[in-house]
Amino acid sequence: MTDFWRNSGYHLLESKAAPARRLALTNGFLRAYLMRPEIRPVAESCAAERKLHARLLDDPRHVPAKAELAALADADMRENYAILLGFFAKLIAAPSLEEAYLAHFRNPPAAGTPPLPPIFLDQLAHVILRHALDGTEDPLRARAGELLFRSQRVTLNDGAVMAADEEIVEMHAARQQAGDVGLGAIGALLKDANLPVRSVELDVMTEANSSVYWGRDEAHDLVLDLTFGRPGLDALARVLEIWVAHFLGARVSIQPMVQIKDERWVWHVGLDAEASAIMNDLYRGQTVEEDRLRRIVALFRLDFAEPALMRADLAGKPVYLGLGHDRDMRIRLKPQNLLVNLPLAASH
Repeated sequence: MTDFWRNSGYHLLESKAAPARRLALTNGFLRAYLMRPEIRPVAESCAAERKLHARLLDDPRHVPAKAELAALADADMRENYAILLGFFAKLIAAPSLEEAYLAHFRNPPAAGTPPLPPIFLDQLAHVILRHALDGTEDPLRARAGELLFRSQRVTLNDGAVMAADEEIVEMHAARQQAGDVGLGAIGALLKDANLPVRSVELDVMTEANSSVYWGRDEAHDLVLDLTFGRPGLDALARVLEIWVAHFLGARVSIQPMVQIKDERWVWHVGLDAEASAIMNDLYRGQTVEEDRLRRIVALFRLDFAEPALMRADLAGKPVYLGLGHDRDMRIRLKPQNLLVNLPLAASH
């Protein structure tokens, strides 16, 4: 069985028995957060900070008294600990990581509560998807899965839709001020993003070369072809099916499509903020300019295998999904949208 995404922390967690297969929190997983550079003590750390850190390493579920946090000399560290410990409290209180993730979106934090850093939610999506994909031998699905927790830069060229990891694109751009040196897809990505280009190995994944992913799964340096009719877009559809099934226990079929031709269009879900806004406008019958429409890079039709899981007034009807890019050619897929915005029956 192929292993991948070891940096997700998956190997620090425990999996509960079938059929739910939920991820159970462990102290080892919490300790990994305590070793992040934002929290780990440095030479300038005060004695109170070192003492608190050591106490939490020993027992990550310890709930510090207000006085323990107030004793920290560095105001930034007091804030960092407050955010991290609030996150720990959510994870500890939930029966599983999946339920903690869902609860965050179904029950938004109260007003005045410090917002949870998006990176924490991306990390949860990362490790939960690693669990849901456990056992897969399809590298295209694994690469497509990265869209659920890592933003991408996209280029559109003669109908082709090519996506590369945003962090990697910007990292390589920052190293070189030179112009295009014949990098093909990645060169176009950098130019579209108004970023300089350098000579670097970033290959476009195909069915023929996809096996190289298993040795580069933590490098995020492979370009995914999301063009309609190509394997990369189909792989993303399969990953979204697995995501829904893992969280909601609902079997769905998700198929890529070119456009929505449905006079009885009754429900849609935008997989990112841009697609959500565009699809909402289209659904309301508002005029959408061509330049905005071109920001939709993929459309899908979702059907429930068991229509009874849907709201009674929508049972058996398709749900349309859209994925788009913003003005900066960035894709920021929000996997939670597919969990909280489907028209599920109240009992599900």
